[in-house]
Amino acid sequence: MDAPTFSPREIVSELDRFIVGQADAKRAVAIAMRNRWRRAQLAEGMRDEVVPKNILMIGPTGCGKTEIARRLAKLAQAPFLKIEATKFTEVGYVGRDVDSIIRDLVEASLTMLRDVKRREVKGKAEQAAEERVLDALVGQGAAAETRNKFRTMLREGQLEDKEIEVAVVEAAPQTGTEMPGVMPGNVINFGEMMKGFMNRAPQPRKLKVSAARIYLEREEADKLLDNEALTREAVAHAQNNGIVFLDEID
Repeated sequence: MDAPTFSPREIVSELDRFIVGQADAKRAVAIAMRNRWRRAQLAEGMRDEVVPKNILMIGPTGCGKTEIARRLAKLAQAPFLKIEATKFTEVGYVGRDVDSIIRDLVEASLTMLRDVKRREVKGKAEQAAEERVLDALVGQGAAAETRNKFRTMLREGQLEDKEIEVAVVEAAPQTGTEMPGVMPGNVINFGEMMKGFMNRAPQPRKLKVSAARIYLEREEADKLLDNEALTREAVAHAQNNGIVFLDEID
């Protein structure tokens, strides 16, 4: 997933749509974002010699620091993570391990890229999900005529409120929760992490057709994805494009 190409002037112009003032801050982050894009164009050996710079934004609450960072990440299509520094540094408090920043950033990257890849296979996923909904409505052994009749009703929206029972996989844990295959202080095993996400057992649930379709389309899309390739891409995307916003540094 490649970040969009914008000049510093275009980046500032986009930030101006959402943040009032702070011209110096906008210019600084715009140049930093452009330099990151320029670094990505270098040969791999040369790229390792150019280290991206961090940015320190100082200002009172409400002046736009977080919003600038958040809008920049959205513009760059980059995984974004906001961290309250006191959770890691407060004296006398056993806070979160710093490794969790990397885990959460990679999780955000996985979620972002998975959504992009799901859209690429949306058509096939919708067809497979429709067949599973029909199985729940009329059974796998139903006659073709019956199945086609219900298919027509389904496509015309006549069955959206009908309740069916389907086996669905719950959504992955949200950012900030413990991730499967990862223990604080240990080396991150991304293979085990993905196994934890993908091997969750389906659970039978009674849902309206409209809700069941959402679950099933997501599942069918995930079946069509190359999870090993997706994991490698997500790790690289987090490493090269991820933005971590450290807040409340005293």
